[in-house]
Amino acid sequence: MNLLAVAVWIAVVVSSVLLLRGVRRGRPVSAGPAAGLHDLSEAAFVVGGPGTVVDAALVAMLGDGRLVVGGPGIVQVRPGARASDPAERAVLQAHHGAPSGWLYQVRYTAMCDPAVQEIGDVLADRGLVSPPGSGRTWRRRGLVQAAVCALLIPVSLVLTFVGLALDRGAQVPFVVKVLPVLVIGIVLGLIGAVRARSRVTRAGLRALRALRSAYVNDRTPYVQTALFGLRGLRDPYLLQQLVPAARGTRLAAAQSGAHSHHTHSSSYGSAAEVLPVVWCAMSDGGGGGGSSCGASGGGCGSSGSSCGGGSSSCGGSSGSSCSSSSGSSCSSSSSSSCSSSS
Repeated sequence: MNLLAVAVWIAVVVSSVLLLRGVRRGRPVSAGPAAGLHDLSEAAFVVGGPGTVVDAALVAMLGDGRLVVGGPGIVQVRPGARASDPAERAVLQAHHGAPSGWLYQVRYTAMCDPAVQEIGDVLADRGLVSPPGSGRTWRRRGLVQAAVCALLIPVSLVLTFVGLALDRGAQVPFVVKVLPVLVIGIVLGLIGAVRARSRVTRAGLRALRALRSAYVNDRTPYVQTALFGLRGLRDPYLLQQLVPAARGTRLAAAQSGAHSHHTHSSSYGSAAEVLPVVWCAMSDGGGGGGSSCGASGGGCGSSGSSCGGGSSSCGGSSGSSCSSSSGSSCSSSSSSSCSSSS
């Protein structure tokens, strides 16, 4: 029993060390201590991925009247409306490709626009966020370690009873010998899984805090949305329009997947991701083949075709495609990975 207890200690300690080291090495390397966020669009991507980038653009355009509400969940573009940045241009292009004007469709299509997607690629290059799928292996290893350690606790109880039955002499129960390291293994396994799952790096968090400090006195809806997402928005009118649109992202992704000609079975994202994104990164740190762009699989194609159909620009209705020549983060030459949630 003593040898078995020592073996359990060694196995859990080695597994935990390898797990935490792998998670740390798997994170992008920051471009330097001065690496920071260049504008509010980058901050919005760190806060909530492409969805928050588009939300901030919608807030700005609804706030100054370039977009107007034409009905419940419907928006219209005022004649002569112009975009002031790439995210706003993505919104206008998305609306042009969605004649119905449903805000949730416009939002999802703009999220998949190459100009919005590439913000994530730039941030990943600077080490501020991790590409989709980059921590998938270590996240699984952390969960496996936690599960195995948890299962070994009742096993150790059984072995304790067996040992006491075979040897009634005074000795430390087996469960007492291994329980501390098993609990440590569970805790470290879960910590490793959470860290591997996190999309925002420590450098990204520092940069976000710095930009929030720079705008600490600016309470305009656009700035608050970019820095905090919709939870930072206080305007009831804008919330009434944007919250249902954000909730409808999965519906838009499902509609895109239903019309897609090229779908893929694997997905690196889930609703529990730190960044609720639909991001098809050019450089997939996790390896593997193509994956679904959106909750239901409007795929970022790896064959150079447009990524699905319907209303998504990862679906081609707004004229964008996953071609490598566009510089899009839905690159056909990279077997891109996509993650999604609301």
